[in-house]
Amino acid sequence: MNARTLYQKLVDAHTVARLDTQNVLLFCDLHLMNEYTSPQAFAGLHEQGRGVAMPGQNVATVSHIIPTHAVAHRVIHDPASALQASNLKRNCERHGIALFDTNDALQGIEHIIAPEHGMIRPGMVVICGDSHTTTYGALGALGFGIGTSEVEHVLATQTLVYRLAQDMRIRVDGRLPFGTTSKDLILMIISRIGAQGARGFAVEFCGEAIEALSIEARFTLCNMAVEAGARGALIAPDRKAVDYVLARAPDIAGDVRDAALAHWATLHSDADAAFQVEHRFDAAELAPYVSWGTSPDQAIPVDGTVPDATGPDSASIERAMQYTGLAAGTPMQGLAVQHVFIGSCTNARIEDLRAAARIVRGGRVAAGVRAMVVPGSGAVKAQAEAEGLAQAFIDAGFEWRRPGCSMCLAMNDDVLQPGQRCASTTNRNFEGRQGRGAITHLMSPAMAAAAALAGCITDVRTFAGVEEA
Repeated sequence: MNARTLYQKLVDAHTVARLDTQNVLLFCDLHLMNEYTSPQAFAGLHEQGRGVAMPGQNVATVSHIIPTHAVAHRVIHDPASALQASNLKRNCERHGIALFDTNDALQGIEHIIAPEHGMIRPGMVVICGDSHTTTYGALGALGFGIGTSEVEHVLATQTLVYRLAQDMRIRVDGRLPFGTTSKDLILMIISRIGAQGARGFAVEFCGEAIEALSIEARFTLCNMAVEAGARGALIAPDRKAVDYVLARAPDIAGDVRDAALAHWATLHSDADAAFQVEHRFDAAELAPYVSWGTSPDQAIPVDGTVPDATGPDSASIERAMQYTGLAAGTPMQGLAVQHVFIGSCTNARIEDLRAAARIVRGGRVAAGVRAMVVPGSGAVKAQAEAEGLAQAFIDAGFEWRRPGCSMCLAMNDDVLQPGQRCASTTNRNFEGRQGRGAITHLMSPAMAAAAALAGCITDVRTFAGVEEA
């Protein structure tokens, strides 16, 4: 048999039928849904008189439109958003689909709750009407986002007409330097290869630096691979990944466990497998990164300056400078922020909150800055409160919120005002992403925490507590 990449192995194992040279009918092990990409799909299903083929392999959550205010019982007051949530509940009840509803104690962002409840296992194909489904590659699962019409097809058949991707390998040698994280690493990679640098490719990450990352750090890395255009992101499952899954999946026991471990051991690219494109990076070159513009690839080291509008990207650079109000040569350090947001499917896990809390302990949010922490799930919220992290944020002047997507995108009532700058742990800094006219600067949780205390973008490496981050 020809040598195959991990991506090819996963696709081959889930191919129901080959449709032509570029497309296959792909079986999907798990389909995740949210309240804003599923209503039209269910409506189409009902118009055709169809049911859901495999309800047990579909899971839903309310996360994007939900308010995150610190109240005991959440109520969605916006009529359109409330309708989306009620429609999702009604559809899930009708078809027997598990739902993490508005006031469920374990409610959260889909890409947080699925792994933490043991739903994601190596070798799976996982899909969702959300582009950051690439997150699950951290556990050796092929995850990717789909559109509304595809959601309907999956509900009806548990399969998807899937266009094959090419293979890209990104190797990162060495270890991450002091004060840097996987968020800095992925921002650096995207800035180097471009926002379309992985378009049409499934990316496999490997190398010493990747192996040293925790599973939660790998989630961050794979989550943002889509910002380089990747159609999937994968890391071959190792002992860390196996231990993570087994600790959260009590159903994997006995003979099932033995079979699973044997199968998972095969989930790696063959030694002589061919990749169409390969990139190699040295972790020693990494510094804390921050975005300056309106695309995740417009990011630079925190001690850098806004670039000149030259070369083939000059038009987009000029537009980004106009929107952000920055000029070429402007230093990132010292740039005042009015808001700090720690949250999102990229950086709202317990390790992210621990890293941020280490920075803020004993400090105080700067005057004129509004800072908020939104845990990614009810389970993360409860753990952070049990560990004293929540209190550390509250004592420092942060708002401690309920789980949800919150200020990652302006689909709820956590919205920035025009002209406000936000130090944000989210994944996108597009124009208006966090509010019309608002300006987003992407960075790690520790960097965002430091910005909250300083009142401006600052180098986290100068803060006490970063040594342990």
